Amino acid sequence: MPAVMKALAAASPVSAPPSPRRSVAGSSGAPCQSLHSSFRGISLRCRPRKPAHRSPPLRSSRAAAQVVAMKPAIQFIQGTDEQTIPDVRLTKSRDGTNGVAIFEFDQPSVFDSSAELGDITGFYMIDEEGMLQTVDVSAKFVNGKPARVEAKYVMRTAGDWDRFMRFMERYSQANGLQFVKN
Repeated sequence: MPAVMKALAAASPVSAPPSPRRSVAGSSGAPCQSLHSSFRGISLRCRPRKPAHRSPPLRSSRAAAQVVAMKPAIQFIQGTDEQTIPDVRLTKSRDGTNGVAIFEFDQPSVFDSSAELGDITGFYMIDEEGMLQTVDVSAKFVNGKPARVEAKYVMRTAGDWDRFMRFMERYSQANGLQFVKN
């Protein structure tokens, strides 16, 4: 199914490859370029894709690197997945050039682990294409206790919107969510 979604996204007239600041090297199939990943702080270099035909595998003592499809995750503290499934509201401009996603988490698990792991540092949406992030996060307190977290992710281009929708498709499939149009 992800291959079908990528094919549909590539065929979309408003589709654009994700910007380098929000993608992992090699995810867009772009010409070779050097990227800096703020997620790990290392310099990455991508290589052009190899032709579809394959030669027989070489026998080597080294283990071959494998691409593993990772489960999409939302994090408030990098490295710690949020277990609470959010309520998500989307808005999009009439011309489709920008939009906003608002995530609301009731009783998020980040409050359980923040004492050991530290403070909320942002809102991170991570999947096999890379990471989308924002720092527009607010917490709501009831009677002095944390009750809710709200994060707002702003999409300023049609490409940002398409990338976000690909993440949400993966996240919803992994967590049994469905889209309800109001």
